[in-house]
Amino acid sequence: MTATGTYAPKPGAAPLSRMIAAQAALETRMLLRNGEQLLLTVIIPTLLLALFSSVDIVDTGAGEAVDFLAPGILALAVMSTAFTGQAIATGFERRYGVLKRLASSPLPRWGLMTAKTASVLVTEVLQVILLTVIAFALGWSPHGNPLAVLLLLIAGTAAFSGLGLLMAGTLKAEATLAAANLVFLLLLVGGGVIVPLDKFPSGVQDVLSLLPISALSDGLRDVLQHGAGMPWGDLGILAVWAVAGLAAAGKFFRWE
Repeated sequence: MTATGTYAPKPGAAPLSRMIAAQAALETRMLLRNGEQLLLTVIIPTLLLALFSSVDIVDTGAGEAVDFLAPGILALAVMSTAFTGQAIATGFERRYGVLKRLASSPLPRWGLMTAKTASVLVTEVLQVILLTVIAFALGWSPHGNPLAVLLLLIAGTAAFSGLGLLMAGTLKAEATLAAANLVFLLLLVGGGVIVPLDKFPSGVQDVLSLLPISALSDGLRDVLQHGAGMPWGDLGILAVWAVAGLAAAGKFFRWE
């Protein structure tokens, strides 16, 4: 304020960190207010965990069903948010010109992608907390190294985010909606989330084990159910998917 008591304008962009934080908060609020997104990220994983843990529908092997299912459902939650939800939301933002307008704002494009990633991570934290509470109520007894679990979740998020952004940035919004939901259903059935991979023919197992959802669910299961150490093989698969997906998204993503 000047000596005369009037306010002096001070034009200019806000600090980059504040812009990213504000955009991340907006992205998170939009995601949590979207009914379809909540169905994918919260309701479906919760119902699957409660149903298949309580009713003997699928043979999950020796031990409590929830011990097998909880790690797979955590992997499904990561996929639903980082891949399916992000692909659909970003695809329609691109169609309606939202991304084009945001790209011309003081927030750089990489800052926008950082904000979207932060929003995904916040949502995943809420998912993990909710699913963990439900799994404990159903009798889950996890084991293993929390650091290994954290690394698997981060690697899985990076892998699915890259694939989701690649799909959203290259396909039309309607095609992204159909393809993302179809992939979600296919990986739910064939990714070792609910049905163990050893129930499939041996040749099919070899292919399915290379999918990011299979690597994430198997890695989490090895640690949380069997108390294994760092699952380097599964982490390696996720790292390859993450690098390939993010690199392809960075190269081929179209903002309009």
